Amino acid sequence: MTLKSITAAKMKALDQSAIKRYGIPSLILMENAGRGIADLAQRLVREKARILVVCGKGNNGGDGFVSARHLANRGFKVKVFLLGDPSDLASDAKINYRIVKKMGIPIIQKSLPRLKMLLKQASLVIDGIFGVGLTRPVEGIYYDAIALINSSRKPVLAIDIPSGLDSDRGKALGIAVRAKMTGTLAVAKRGLVIGNGPYYAGKIKVIDISIPRKLISMYTT
Repeated sequence: MTLKSITAAKMKALDQSAIKRYGIPSLILMENAGRGIADLAQRLVREKARILVVCGKGNNGGDGFVSARHLANRGFKVKVFLLGDPSDLASDAKINYRIVKKMGIPIIQKSLPRLKMLLKQASLVIDGIFGVGLTRPVEGIYYDAIALINSSRKPVLAIDIPSGLDSDRGKALGIAVRAKMTGTLAVAKRGLVIGNGPYYAGKIKVIDISIPRKLISMYTT
């Protein structure tokens, strides 16, 4: 069966339709995404394994925070690495960051030497750096972080799409995370199945985040 896919623009419209037409709060969509990622992570590692969640400042990072707290509640040894300042986090991501912090889950910020050390200790890396909104080449600390993740050779579970991959063209924007598995949200993104997408995405699993099927069918091909 061919995997249905969607462009970034259509995915954004689908999200907004779910929020506005059906009244599904964006926080619920994020909660379902993060819990779905936690479910996939649990299949990939042994009990009480060390899991490193690498988060950017957008909603992809917010999904990462949600997955971190679910995994911590299930007994895994979870640490979060935040690429940026908490003050720059998107609103829903900031809410989940604060919950993670209050739970006492370790959050490490910006230090690339610390990231390198954390990668050595981890059994699994969850990639929550960039989502489908990325359109320009990866630069700076983000480029360096992705390079470290790839060079660590640790198994990676990408949230929605491997960070750095163009979600419409399946092309690395300078650099992209190479994942063992991608938990894509609601519908597979076009870039996962064309171009070099399959190389970076690994095994693709579609996560139900509670968007009605009838609505999804209006936006997919």
